[in-house]
Amino acid sequence: MLQMKQPLQNLNQSQRTALAGVFVLLFPILFPNLFRPLGRASPSLFSEWNAPRARHLRLLQGALDRQISIRQQVELWSPLADQGWKPCTESYRGVPLPEKSQGFLQVFLDGGLNQQRMGICDAVAVAKIMNVTLVIPRLEVNPVWQDSSSFTDIFDLGHFISVLKDEVRIVRELPIQYAWSTRDYYATGIRATRIKTAPVHASAEWYLENVLPVIQSYGIAAVAPFSHRLAFDNLPESIQRLRCKVNFEALNFVPHIRELGDALVHRLRYPPSSSQTSGTMDQTDRINTIVKAGAGKFAVLHLRFDKDMAAHSGCDFEGGKAEKLALAKYRQVIWQGRVLNSQFTDEELRNKGRCPLTPEEIGLLLSALGFSNNTRLYLASHQVYGGEARISTLRKLFPGIENKKSLASAEELADVQGKASLMAAVDYYVSMKSDIFISASPGNMHNALLAHRAYLNLKTIRPNMILLGQVFVNKSLEWSEFEGAVVNGHRNRQGQLRLRKQKQSIYTYPAPDCMCKAA
Repeated sequence: MLQMKQPLQNLNQSQRTALAGVFVLLFPILFPNLFRPLGRASPSLFSEWNAPRARHLRLLQGALDRQISIRQQVELWSPLADQGWKPCTESYRGVPLPEKSQGFLQVFLDGGLNQQRMGICDAVAVAKIMNVTLVIPRLEVNPVWQDSSSFTDIFDLGHFISVLKDEVRIVRELPIQYAWSTRDYYATGIRATRIKTAPVHASAEWYLENVLPVIQSYGIAAVAPFSHRLAFDNLPESIQRLRCKVNFEALNFVPHIRELGDALVHRLRYPPSSSQTSGTMDQTDRINTIVKAGAGKFAVLHLRFDKDMAAHSGCDFEGGKAEKLALAKYRQVIWQGRVLNSQFTDEELRNKGRCPLTPEEIGLLLSALGFSNNTRLYLASHQVYGGEARISTLRKLFPGIENKKSLASAEELADVQGKASLMAAVDYYVSMKSDIFISASPGNMHNALLAHRAYLNLKTIRPNMILLGQVFVNKSLEWSEFEGAVVNGHRNRQGQLRLRKQKQSIYTYPAPDCMCKAA
């Protein structure tokens, strides 16, 4: 009997071993997200599983224990004073349209929402320079987010054409005789009507000498790539103001984005519990004054901390050896290791202000600037590298953090869910309606909103990256020292107008090209 049981026992053990082996082989297939080391947002369980921890415990405790100055709180939420500048495009009338157009201009725009927005403005300007008819720009599928949203999915086409009707001829689509001029047509061979040599920041003369002759010969020209293909300097004042007219007046989002944005803004200003706040808080005059100073107001934080930025910065975010290896591997795969910052130490990068602010660091900055833990803070971002673990310290400082998903139902978000450009459009709209806008790190969204809010004289906080890099390196700094350094270093970084310098972007600095000194 014992001899008969032994083979059976061995057989069962073999079966168990075989099944275990099959499970190990199938595990990555059944649960692929756990083994993705190159995801652009949250780390995978097995490649970057070390949960980020708070880096600045001394400052964090100081922020949690801080006493808020009533004066600082009132000043914080007060709107910007009149700076003596006003938009010039409202009453601007450019050169009248000639009776006849010289042909058609097509452009193909890549990048994200704000890069495409700049491209649209440039396309209108180039069409005006050459006196040609602009075909509504085609937005290319974003290679990162795989978003195929078109111009009409994002922007109000009727409004766009109406605002610019006296400036430039614009058509929704080409006449039938030019129907052959498509993206697929240009992708399958060398075409005489395709212009792909436009230099970055090309002059107006370049278009008149190189593109206009093609249009005059064939009736049409397609320029691709087109991003950043028009200079910022040595252009007529009328062209500069036209670019701003497109950017700030013609490019309205489609109604359903504006409606969703308005709903989010209303919920931020008037949360369901707002009527009960004064009854549940400490009933001192001091606290009531602070609460009233920010009542009905909200700030938007554009938290740009994705894997691309973290890896490209070359900085250490104290996520452990696993995170360092994962970011190094990502740099190798995406950029073949060619990242300039990799040659510097983490401390050198931070002292130069080259490291993006983590959610924890931006939370400490806001605390030092006087934002109370009752602040209604809207988070405008895609996905944060490190996921919720990376945001937890920020949420500890500001429990009132909201985003699209926390404020709106799945039904309300159905039209924008999974579409990066539309989600970014909602964030842009809400950001323009906020009392204060803060961006954690420079980028296209930061620059676009910096310009738009400057144009309308709205408060926008620009983090002093060099100062913050240096103070965060100093681990012995007490809260009072940190707070004083931050306040002093940001006195003139809260929306004060800065005039554009040579070679700087008009889409970041709209004055003086698009703004006039008020009488």
